[in-house]
Amino acid sequence: MDNREDSKVVIIGAGFGALTAVKTLRKNGFSDSITLIAPKPIFTYIPSAIWIPSGLRKREDLEIPLDNFFKRLNVEYFKGSVTGLDSENNSVKTDNGDVSYDRLMIASGGRFIQKLPGIKENVIIPCDGISAGEELRDRLAKMDGGTIALGFGGNPKEPAAMRGGPVFEFVYGLDTLLRREGRRDKFKLIFFSPAPEPGKKLGPKAVAGLLKEMKKRNIETHLGNKIKEFTTDSIVTEGGEFKSDLTLFMPGMTGPMWLAKSGLPLSAGGMVVADSGARVPGFKNIYIAGDSGSFPGPEWLPKQAHMADLQAEAGIKNMLSDIAGTPAEHKFKVELICIVDSLNTGVLVYRDVKRAIILKCRIFHWAKILFEKLYLRGIR
Repeated sequence: MDNREDSKVVIIGAGFGALTAVKTLRKNGFSDSITLIAPKPIFTYIPSAIWIPSGLRKREDLEIPLDNFFKRLNVEYFKGSVTGLDSENNSVKTDNGDVSYDRLMIASGGRFIQKLPGIKENVIIPCDGISAGEELRDRLAKMDGGTIALGFGGNPKEPAAMRGGPVFEFVYGLDTLLRREGRRDKFKLIFFSPAPEPGKKLGPKAVAGLLKEMKKRNIETHLGNKIKEFTTDSIVTEGGEFKSDLTLFMPGMTGPMWLAKSGLPLSAGGMVVADSGARVPGFKNIYIAGDSGSFPGPEWLPKQAHMADLQAEAGIKNMLSDIAGTPAEHKFKVELICIVDSLNTGVLVYRDVKRAIILKCRIFHWAKILFEKLYLRGIR
């Protein structure tokens, strides 16, 4: 590959998009410097955190040290948390010093909005890390019964900045787990959302099927009422208040706090504006993938690991063509693929611009486990 001088690549993040960016660079023959900035040299496989409460997974199964990955792919790791960006001087600001770059890939992930009263004190945010799954596991083990409420919301200024799939998995997974333990009759499960039709990203048939499954499992629903407050033992909405001894809630997402000091174009929802090739308009050497970006596409454009991977691949291919001096237009595929798992079965949901498919089968539970093993093998 014919690299120009401006080929020192810096990647922010250590999640799906970031590691896919590294792999795509090396796979396509890029041999120059790659520096990855992250607080810890660890990859966390968040999708499998749904299995922590049941004991199917534990922390050490899902937190993968990246030392071997960095060594194999010749990546320099820089320990630090990003605090800002000086795009004029091609420098990333961190709490451990500045890092210069020629090309920058932002794959730092998003941030959950925690403005509702009581959310920080009284709510477990399922995808906020392995600790959230462990807290749910430990608190559930101490409960003799009660009401568990699980729900998700969105960012009204960024329709795509929503992640509801894992909440459905926690709902069904807890129901299955409590039945296995012979104590489902001691618990009331409630699914709630300010949206009247939660999960529309998955498609209209998927929403109907998911809600039908809840009814079948005797899971109550409270839908279509704006949330006002989370207390220690209840959830207050504009449509009334209901009891909750244990609350899981996935808020809408926005970009990381450092974006406010980045000088990059931000959407109304606080994310970096990007094009369909994962480029940042107006910044010829900056690219973005995953949850911190605001991308063009349908309202159901997912915020999930698979989409971050697709965006990272497109962004890196555009980066490489830009470095080579032969600009091309690589666009990421808009595609939603997920398996809504319930510990003993799974619902496969697939959606692209042409079709939406939903299939339920026990084999999908095992397919999700197999995919995890194969993905992590590539990291290890």
